[in-house]
Amino acid sequence: MTLLSVLDQSPISEGSTGGDALRNSIDLAQLAESLGYHRYWVAEHHATPMLASPSPEALIGPIAALTSAIHVGSGGVMLPHYSPLKVSETFSMLAGLFPGRIDLGIGRAPGTDPLGTFALQRDRRQAAPDDFLEQLVELRGYLTDTLPAEHPFASLAKLPGRPERPSLWLLGSSPQSAIWAGELGLPYVFADFINSEGARIAELYRERFTPSAELSEPKVVVATWALCAETLEEAERLSSSSRMAFTLLRTTGKTIPVPPVETALRFLEQPAGGLPVLRRRRMTLGTGDMVRAGLESIAKEYGAEEVMVVTITYSHEARRKSYELIARAFELRGRGSG
Repeated sequence: MTLLSVLDQSPISEGSTGGDALRNSIDLAQLAESLGYHRYWVAEHHATPMLASPSPEALIGPIAALTSAIHVGSGGVMLPHYSPLKVSETFSMLAGLFPGRIDLGIGRAPGTDPLGTFALQRDRRQAAPDDFLEQLVELRGYLTDTLPAEHPFASLAKLPGRPERPSLWLLGSSPQSAIWAGELGLPYVFADFINSEGARIAELYRERFTPSAELSEPKVVVATWALCAETLEEAERLSSSSRMAFTLLRTTGKTIPVPPVETALRFLEQPAGGLPVLRRRRMTLGTGDMVRAGLESIAKEYGAEEVMVVTITYSHEARRKSYELIARAFELRGRGSG
């Protein structure tokens, strides 16, 4: 059976605050655990009025503390912004506090625009180098205590959470990320909600996979956008909020708080609504049976044993209801389900 998980981008609805969005994320994580979802990851985005989590590690701790069994992690930490040592120490602490439950998903994308990327740099005399692979190898060396003795930082690998350590994952939406994940023997999460033509990239990962101490066989998870409601018409109506927000982002570069459904429907009725732009984004919409069939088809397309569901709605209650209906359709067994 396909495992189901949640990727939460902590959406900020129009008229609410970032604090509201973060509290909603904690509430949704508790619901996801009670429904039987396998893991709950929080994303990293910067300098946007739409998404409230620029620091997933700051949210993972409270979520893990207020749940008891679900795997909690980052989807992901955008490593180019940070020191590998600092990231490894932070997630080692989390792993020590919550043994066996912490995932460290690593991404290469900036999670912001070029100005935000530059502002996040500590040294702003020039653009930061593109040395992601070197960063990733260094990070992994700290976590697994395998930095070569001649490495200049080998003596610093004294992580506070040992013997516990987080599970390391690589996120991506391009062939390069697949190659790196395969060659390093890491589990791979493909962002179908960014690029819905990634099945061949997932296959490339399997072709390049080299067994590692952490992983003997390739492991693919696909993260995809879905929204479930009692009827297809209601799901389509609720999806208008994210469709408006992403249409504006794609066509103008502007980010806005998630708009109310009525506002979004009026916008999308206009010629400037730009619906053809969004047809490049895969949206699995409908009733429970429809969404289950769609998600199972996507999992089969990618050869994935796990699907991570991304959902953005204006109403937090609608988002809760969507995950409840999906869990029911997949017959998940939550805590206390007997």
